[in-house]
Amino acid sequence: MTISFPIIRDTTPANAIHKGAVVALGNFDGVHLGHRAVIVSAIEMARKNGRPALAVTFEPHPRSFFSPGAPHFRLTDETAKLRLLAGTGLDGAVVLNFDAARAGTSAQDFINQELIGRLGVSGIAVGYDFHFGKGRRGSPALLAAEAPRLGIEVRIQSHVDLMGQPISSSAIRTALSDGRIDEVTAMLDGPWFVTGKVIHGDKRGRDLGYPTANIRLDPNAALRHGIYAVRAEIGGGADVQRYDGVASFGRRPTFDNGAALLEVFLFGFKGDLYGQTLDVAFIGFIRDEAKFGSIDALVRQMDDDSAKAKALLAASNGVFPKLGEVGH
Repeated sequence: MTISFPIIRDTTPANAIHKGAVVALGNFDGVHLGHRAVIVSAIEMARKNGRPALAVTFEPHPRSFFSPGAPHFRLTDETAKLRLLAGTGLDGAVVLNFDAARAGTSAQDFINQELIGRLGVSGIAVGYDFHFGKGRRGSPALLAAEAPRLGIEVRIQSHVDLMGQPISSSAIRTALSDGRIDEVTAMLDGPWFVTGKVIHGDKRGRDLGYPTANIRLDPNAALRHGIYAVRAEIGGGADVQRYDGVASFGRRPTFDNGAALLEVFLFGFKGDLYGQTLDVAFIGFIRDEAKFGSIDALVRQMDDDSAKAKALLAASNGVFPKLGEVGH
């Protein structure tokens, strides 16, 4: 039996919140290896003391609140982030609405009123560079200094490196923009994935022998335009189906050069996917998108792309993000 990952929100009644949890505190965009180190620290503290371990995170992302007109390439929207958190071994998550009131709350008030007063935390794990409270004046050092007075344990996670470079959400965004999928997978401890509903397209793929499931990504998604080896899941729970495939993300320069679209061809799939939701994990980058002088040349290239995708997927040993089931 699958147990849904419980979510505590601002609207959750205070008497429905069990006090004494150990929390991992952060924005957790992408739930990368650095985030996972914080989460592991929280789980270790919690298990040692027989407490539940929760993530405390914020939605929308504070950057979106402070700069609403600026493009922001999120690695994971709220649902994707929570599904990843649910797959880490945590017992639940606290999602705090980041609005004007919360942005104006002092760091000290956030600690006293939210972490201690409402949640009643017994321990906090936090990354070395996480800041909170009005003016970002709250810091890991402040939490550590307050720990004796509050009677809680605080652990500060130092940066996690990959090949000598600190892992960060920004570094992962840059790697996705460059098409460096192997590096992205290493920093995330699993493939980057997107979720979307299959929409109707122009159906050219059918005529070319490559019928695709078309998904519109967030307009701020700065993924490099090109061809990718992908792995997709349809459905959920015991009914989930997984397929290998090849995908194009871009503007279709051979045809219309329109808005960016993700077009996924699933090897061996027969059926209708319109209106269904797909999780698509990016396993490898094959090439940049290109304009072809003829349909025959395009189809030959698609055949070659499919062969390369199958080779990349065969070498990936079936890797897919570890996702959990999220409650409400």
